[in-house]
Amino acid sequence: MKTTAAATLATLAGHSASSIAQARGPIERSGPPRFRIGIAGYSLRPYFRYMKGKEQTFRPIPDDVSFTDRDVSGGLTQTDFLDYCVSMGVEAAELTGYFMTPGPDGFPTEASLLELRRQAFTRGVVISGTAIGNNFTVGLGERYEQEVRDAIRWIDLAATLGAPHIRFFAGTAAQLAKSPTRMDEAVAAVNRCAEHAAKKGVFLGVENHGRLTATQMLEIMDRVDSPWVGINLDTGNFESDDPYGDLEACAPYAVNVQVKPVTKSPSGEKTPADYGRIAKILRDSGYQGYVVLEYEDADVLEALPGHLDELRGALEV
Repeated sequence: MKTTAAATLATLAGHSASSIAQARGPIERSGPPRFRIGIAGYSLRPYFRYMKGKEQTFRPIPDDVSFTDRDVSGGLTQTDFLDYCVSMGVEAAELTGYFMTPGPDGFPTEASLLELRRQAFTRGVVISGTAIGNNFTVGLGERYEQEVRDAIRWIDLAATLGAPHIRFFAGTAAQLAKSPTRMDEAVAAVNRCAEHAAKKGVFLGVENHGRLTATQMLEIMDRVDSPWVGINLDTGNFESDDPYGDLEACAPYAVNVQVKPVTKSPSGEKTPADYGRIAKILRDSGYQGYVVLEYEDADVLEALPGHLDELRGALEV
């Protein structure tokens, strides 16, 4: 722990001294904008058999909803979700790590991930990425180190799965506000993970989660020195008076986009998302990559198909 802490502090010092002056620019792309549509597994979270390594009390699939020939009365598996993506006619599936079948240590086994990779391929569904729920703003110590170790473990698992991208969290705005060093610590953790991700060919998309502002997201991008790191741009996560302005500022750094059907004000008031405006922001930024729909309300099975049609129309795909 002493050695690791010393290395972390050295990393902090180096990045604090040169952060904005050596800021890297937006993602470099070639050619016009291109979008590949998918669905985030998080959308169906009440129906999965597992939640973060444990069996959960899941919601049964209604009898009049059919998207697989297998029995799903025991809760959905990731293979069932692949079938759902096939039934919705999307190209990609984002397989959230929370819902994967756990092995003895709580993480999915290599064998199960390889089988899931095979099942996706035979269905013609691309695995656009996976998603984890880490937190790098908990303060230096054993929990911080465990968060980094677990994130690095997921990088290895993503490589086995064939997932080119992992949705990462940096931390929360509330914890960043507690101490001026928390941002330094979060950046150091992302840089440590990025060094490993570069060896595995896996992109890390830091999400605008935990009420982080666009300014904070851009600071993280300025201070992370790896080309394997970008923003996992969630269109519903900026709780501000100008969420579309925030999206426009961050879109040039996006390596994955999750579209929610709503935006939020600072007070938490929800407003229906303007898919056309979101599409324009992505086009203007030159974004090329996956755009996955993430639906969080209870009526997902009824409402998601309509939102998917609207999103496709706005993106013209």
